[in-house]
Amino acid sequence: MSYSHWGPQDLSAPAARVLPKVPANHGVVLEDVQSGWVGAVVRVEKSGGMHIMVLEDRRGKTTSFQLGFGFLLDGAPVEVVGPEVRTIKAAAQRTASGSVKVTGQRAQVAKASRIWVEGKHDAELVEKVWGDDLRVEGIVVEPLHGIDDLAGAVRDFAPGPGRRLGVLVDHLVPNSKESRIAEDVLRMPGARSNVLIVGHPYVDVWQAIKPSTLGIKAWPQVPRTMEWKVGILTAFGWPHGTPLDIAMGWKRLLGSVKSYADLEPTLLGRVEEVIDFLTADVS
Repeated sequence: MSYSHWGPQDLSAPAARVLPKVPANHGVVLEDVQSGWVGAVVRVEKSGGMHIMVLEDRRGKTTSFQLGFGFLLDGAPVEVVGPEVRTIKAAAQRTASGSVKVTGQRAQVAKASRIWVEGKHDAELVEKVWGDDLRVEGIVVEPLHGIDDLAGAVRDFAPGPGRRLGVLVDHLVPNSKESRIAEDVLRMPGARSNVLIVGHPYVDVWQAIKPSTLGIKAWPQVPRTMEWKVGILTAFGWPHGTPLDIAMGWKRLLGSVKSYADLEPTLLGRVEEVIDFLTADVS
């Protein structure tokens, strides 16, 4: 994906120009030239012999368009074609986490053990890559919306044998506020054996997506005086003025993630560590 912007002259190119073909994969953000509608692909379906894609805008509203010409991707005209077949075939053999896909087995009833993550975006990223694996194991991911009161939440959860807790923390680096909170929790009675707190060094889970996945060399540097997510969207030239803008920006970023290969190893190792901890035989 490229974040470069094309000028109006690109729309007046000769009709004979061969436009790049873009698969209508889930999460791809397109603009309909005629109506100005901008939205992410949420599904493609067949209707009346035609293939129709449904685009969801940043307010959660949807509308349908026929595949073909008349769309922009990052400001550039493209021809939208059907979703990539190879993605569908690969998914039938491997989960997004790279493990062998289990077929013919229903998801287990949720166990008492849990994975806690800091926020909604963290939960959505873990679900997208490890969701199939977690459903097989019966493990639920829950957002904490911050860890300032992690000790109280752990106390209420009452971890113990068969009721384990794995916590994934943003910006868990030495001498940080997050590391001090984690140390305090692990001093609680019974926590050392039944609670695992791991983390990644990134300011936000957005940074766990490899820059190459987004078509950039590195994540933009954001001044400390600016809210980090706002600074990132500003650098990309995306809308950033409202919570809806931030939610839509995250949807575009999440849409670029297809499998574990699109994420930084630092995050991959920590999530796998948590899953192993929660599924280990402790009898």
